[in-house]
Amino acid sequence: MSANRLTSLAGECSLCPRKCGVDRLAGRRGYCRAGSDVEVFRYGLHHGEEPPVSGRQGSGTVFFSRCTLRCLYCQNHPWSQEGEGRVYTRDGLVEVFTRLARSGAHNWNLVSPTPWLPWVFDAIDRAAEEVGRLPVVYNTSGYEDLEVLGELQGKVSVYLTDLRYARQESAKAGSDCSGYVDVARRALVAMWRQTGPLRVDEEGVGQQGTICRLLVLPGMADEAIANLEWMAETIGADLPVSVMAQYTPAYRALAKEPWCRRPTPEEYGRVVEVVEKLGFESGWVQEYETTTPDELVGFKMSPV
Repeated sequence: MSANRLTSLAGECSLCPRKCGVDRLAGRRGYCRAGSDVEVFRYGLHHGEEPPVSGRQGSGTVFFSRCTLRCLYCQNHPWSQEGEGRVYTRDGLVEVFTRLARSGAHNWNLVSPTPWLPWVFDAIDRAAEEVGRLPVVYNTSGYEDLEVLGELQGKVSVYLTDLRYARQESAKAGSDCSGYVDVARRALVAMWRQTGPLRVDEEGVGQQGTICRLLVLPGMADEAIANLEWMAETIGADLPVSVMAQYTPAYRALAKEPWCRRPTPEEYGRVVEVVEKLGFESGWVQEYETTTPDELVGFKMSPV
């Protein structure tokens, strides 16, 4: 990966598909409101991801402030959209990654890192010189630029990505991103081509691969099903899928139909039936009663 190339993309910012073109290096802010100083809401060992990411000791998770989407149901809105978090210097960000490694983390798990990529991978490279290199988990909404993904080849070990919508109208209404569907599908194909099927070590911890999350949204089971059918046809059933029932109304979704309710058991059950019908053989299905991210360890292991 070329650190200089990523830095140049931040200079006239095109780190995400919105391509705002602002000079981030000079502190100017585009759609995501990220500037030139990295902002992190929190970091630490996290046990609430899929089993190959959390493992037994926990994933070294960094929750970055700012986001390239504006999901009206975002449970992380205080930092993703409202900017809560702490500014870290370059040396401070290196210290974050070294501390996580020394705490026994299985990996470095980057949650919504897209606005900060030049700074993040510079810090990871510097931390690796001190504590050794851990697998990097790229934890993303799926709204990623193909050129940027190309620059990440060889640096990202595991892509943990979303595919939330199959209709542009839904993406616009839910995340202010009418172009999401085409972008996220192309990005998923690119991630899969880089990493292939999930490979784990002797302890079951992911070392390389791509996992696709499908959060079932209220009234939109058909879109999750459409995405499953597209994945089966385009990539194949070797792609590990993580089917999630945890949608809970939050933030601006509380006052807006249909976002103000949970998906029904019937809606969720239809999606699970299609996962089985299409022959996906690796992944996890969240129990419908599970409602918070910290309970993702309750997933059933493959076969789904």
